This record gives sequence, C-alpha cells and structure tokens, in this order.
Amino acid sequence: MRPTLLILSFSPIAADARVLKQVRLFADVYDVTTCGYGPMPEGVVEHIRIPDELIYWRKDRKLLITKQYRAVLEKQEVNAYLRTILANRTFDVILADDIDPVPLALELAPRGGVHADLHEYSPGQKQDDWKWRAFVGPYISWLVSTFVTRADRVTTVCDGIADEYRRRFGIEASVVMNATPLHDLAPRPTGEPILLVHSGACLRNRNLQVMIEAMNEVQPGRFILDFYLTPNDPGYLDELKEQAARTPGVTIHEPVEYDRLVARLNEYDLGVFLLPPVNFNYRFALPNKFFDFIQARLGIIIGPSPEMEKILNRENLGAVSADFTASALAETLNSVTRADIERWKMNSHESAGALSAEQQSQGWIESVAALAARAIAKD
Repeated sequence: MRPTLLILSFSPIAADARVLKQVRLFADVYDVTTCGYGPMPEGVVEHIRIPDELIYWRKDRKLLITKQYRAVLEKQEVNAYLRTILANRTFDVILADDIDPVPLALELAPRGGVHADLHEYSPGQKQDDWKWRAFVGPYISWLVSTFVTRADRVTTVCDGIADEYRRRFGIEASVVMNATPLHDLAPRPTGEPILLVHSGACLRNRNLQVMIEAMNEVQPGRFILDFYLTPNDPGYLDELKEQAARTPGVTIHEPVEYDRLVARLNEYDLGVFLLPPVNFNYRFALPNKFFDFIQARLGIIIGPSPEMEKILNRENLGAVSADFTASALAETLNSVTRADIERWKMNSHESAGALSAEQQSQGWIESVAALAARAIAKD
C-alpha cells in the first residue's frame, strides 16, 4: 500500500503552477488527495473541492481589528468548512501550500507530519497597503509564529525569503525555486526586429505600463513587444490595451494556457520583466516567468531584483537595467547586440536542465519521503 499524501492549497490547484508541480511530482509514488478550489487535477486519487463561494482571505474585520486572532482563524469560512469535511480523515503526510492552510494541516495531525511550502514572505505580502500593514500583517505574523514554527518541514521560494523567515521567526526553511518543468526546445535564430515578450498576471502594482513606455524610447523599428496577460484586474488591463494601441510595436494578446506557454515564448528573443520593489516579496521575487524564459531558451532583461539578478549574472542569461524606469529599460535594450542575444539564448539552453523543476524539486521529494517514512515506522 502506498503512503497517503494530502496536498492542501487554498488555490485553484489545476491552474496553480507551483502546486501542480507537486501533484505531478508525487502522484506516481503516493496516493495523492488534493484539496483546493476548482476542478480535480489529473493523477490524483481524490479531490476535495472548496466551494467557489467560500473565500479563504475573507476575515471577520471586528475580530481582526481587536486582535482576537484565534477567533478569526476559527470563524474563517474555508477553515470552518474543511474542518467538518476532513474531520475523520487520516493521512500519512500533509503538504500545506502557503501559510493559510498550515493551521488546519496541523490540526488534522497526519501520522508522519506536515510540510509547509511557503510561496512568499507572507508578513510582507502587501506592505504597500497601509490598511493591510495595520490590520492583516500582524495576524499573518501571528499565523507564522504560532503555526508555521510547528511544521515538521518548511520550504520557500528563494534565499532572501528563507533568510527573513529565519531572522524573524527562527524558521529553517530550505529553498525550492519556482522552476519550470524541462522542455525539449532549442533557441530560435535572432532576426530583425528583435522580439520581446512578457507573460503573467495583470496587476496594477507591477507597473506593467513602464515596459510599454520604454518602447517610446528605443531605437525605432528595432523591437516588438508582446504581452500575454491574465485578466486579474480588468480595468487595468483595459488601460494597458489603450496605451499599447498608442505605442508602436506593442501588442497585448490573450493569455496562453500554461501547458502551451513555454512553446509560445520560444518564438521570441528576449523575456522582459521589471518588477518595482514596492513590498518585500516584489523586492525578492524569483517568479515562474523567469524560469519560463529559461525553458523557452530566451535571453532575459530584468530590473535590479537581487534574486533574479543573482542567477542571471551567474549563468550569463541577459542584462539588468540600472533601475525600474522606462528610460533605464530603453537604455539597456538599445545597448543589446544580436551577438549578445545569441549568447544569452545559448546559455539559457545550457542552463535549462539544471534550472528545471525536475532538478529543483529535490527539497520536496526528500522532505515528504522522510515524513512518509516516519508514518510507516509507526505501523
């Protein structure tokens, strides 16, 4: 009989790149049950679906303001629902994705233990919003200090975030980067114009308009910039489309399903991403798209984001603009030669295996295996 593993995530698992990697990684070795929003992912033995009308981030404001954090947690609608649904279930291991499911995972007391995978630095999630800092941030810190510190194993997405969890909470988290599965692709020849691409969420605090503004300052006719954006903020997306329509060489496309995204990106030359450090997580971002660009065998242009910059410079994958402004991005693009791009693409090709999800997921594999062995030893 195979060990049982519950992957618990308050997200639409079938569309959540990091969680879906975990499902695919463990489905051949464990009897995997998933619990989250949306449809059942492929390969699992069971899916416990959270009703769409239950919102995991919705909290009792009065209790939150008065710092009655235990009551906030107990009354939270998703926790209350799942506490009933899962009350009599037993699992060998629970993998709790991000901070919100960790208290429930510990309450369910899996036989081998709980692995908490922290997708970001939760206490710094929305530091740019004063209401969040004043009322939600302290609650999130309470969750970390009260529950995450009790998890048997912890992983997170980059060194900077792991260092901050260690400094503030004494949590020893290993790093599993948001690497993309290995794709069997090769770099395409670089022609003229140079094809730039950005893919991802349409969020206002990412200042995506800066990349469009930069196209007014690059050498005329030398670059084309395409976006593939998910409509997280429809109003902002409409604004970007209007701006793109006024800017030569810029097009905003419909989003591409994640399973087809890397192949589409492979049609381009340079992946571009400027992320202003408006909060802790943006400062230390090491996102999926960075690794998507590598698997697509692209050169990469970024702003001075330290976690991305560290890998980009080590592997010689691209260039870093002086700051996060349109002028700095345009200056960087104007300095790029065709030989630069060809070299960066080949370096992405040579790095793709080592920086793939298959290689970067060992932290999950070893942790869950150790917890499953603990459960088996109890038999």
